[in-house]
Amino acid sequence: MPRHLPAAPRGIHRGAPSPGNSRTSGLSRRSVLAAGLLAPAAALLTSCGDSGHVPADTLRVMDSYSNDPDYGIIGGALEDAADRVGVKLQRVAVSGQSLIQRVLQQGSSGTLPDILMLDNPDLQQIAATTALRSFDELGIPTEGYHDGVLQAGTYEGDVYGVVPTVNTIALFCNTPMFQEAGLDYPRTWEELRGCAAELTADGRFGIAFCGNATYEGTWQFLPFFWSNGADERSIATEEAAEALGLVSGFVQDGSASSSVLNWGQADVKDQFVAERAAMMVNGPWQLPELSGIEDLEYEIVMLPVRDSGQAPVAPLGGEAWTVPATGDSAKEELAAAVLTEFLSDESILSMAEQRFTVPGRPALTEAYLQRRPDMDTFVDLIPEARARTAQLGENWPTTATALYTALQLALSGQAEPAEALDQAEEYV
Repeated sequence: MPRHLPAAPRGIHRGAPSPGNSRTSGLSRRSVLAAGLLAPAAALLTSCGDSGHVPADTLRVMDSYSNDPDYGIIGGALEDAADRVGVKLQRVAVSGQSLIQRVLQQGSSGTLPDILMLDNPDLQQIAATTALRSFDELGIPTEGYHDGVLQAGTYEGDVYGVVPTVNTIALFCNTPMFQEAGLDYPRTWEELRGCAAELTADGRFGIAFCGNATYEGTWQFLPFFWSNGADERSIATEEAAEALGLVSGFVQDGSASSSVLNWGQADVKDQFVAERAAMMVNGPWQLPELSGIEDLEYEIVMLPVRDSGQAPVAPLGGEAWTVPATGDSAKEELAAAVLTEFLSDESILSMAEQRFTVPGRPALTEAYLQRRPDMDTFVDLIPEARARTAQLGENWPTTATALYTALQLALSGQAEPAEALDQAEEYV
């Protein structure tokens, strides 16, 4: 297990599978139209496709938890919920990269499953097609969730999905390296720059992060962007340029490897494990592997803000569970009953504990921290964490693409931060 410092500096908090979303499909409205999913609701509801071949007491489920331990953890929670309702499940788990294409195909052919998992940034785009049932209509409880969780599942005022457990990102610090250098954990950007520079040595960079040309790159940039007051509705601002200047500056001054342009979050973790990086930006889905490395000592703290008076704002990751509009009202009601059980307190706590994620309901925080005290930094971040679609809804993917494009331009030195954002915003 990771060994933490006896006490973190004042004001610093300590601390599963898919990076909450960082694994985003990038579904665009154009791709939805091309696939025919924006057909009128009546057309979608006239055919249940192959659902007629499934017994009346059996529900079809589709999600992207295709690998263990997630496959077994989620499957166990679903089966427990189905047993309590008295139905059977036919579950299909596909890779995250394939899920949205599968949804598009099934939506076009009228063969959507009875229960569907979506990465939370994709939910509003699917809800906009009338392919989902609202939770209010089905009587699925939505009270008591964090604001960001409900925002992630809401489209035009109606809740179409709920994320039972969530995640975000923070700063992992190698404690022996900090102790040897006599450094405190950074709270501000100035302190972060200083630590990154001081901890850079032969064969080791001060900091590692993901800056690649995917939504992982955007996901990792968002805490600096949001915490500095930048707004995704207009990305070419002074606040955004300051945040981009911070991140690109690590590469320009040699505190971070230029390879961050291509690294995913798993690559960043590998650098940290190999002690080729003293700090890394990453999420709790890395904890199971990190905990198994005997000689690795680290502390998890909130990502620094520009000024000490600012509050850290983290992106909300996690997968939402929905009930597609299949046209079979009896099965939609059974699906709602299963999801109600699946979203029960003990079910959420069990999934959160096993998957190193945070319960989506704050009332469960105390019980959760008794089970996972090493998750306290992530727990502290969730109340103010933001849904990526909160401002832009179904149009978020376009801006997400613009942000990682600007990130690539700045990290590679092709453009200064302000210029990079100006160029990227032209495509929003």
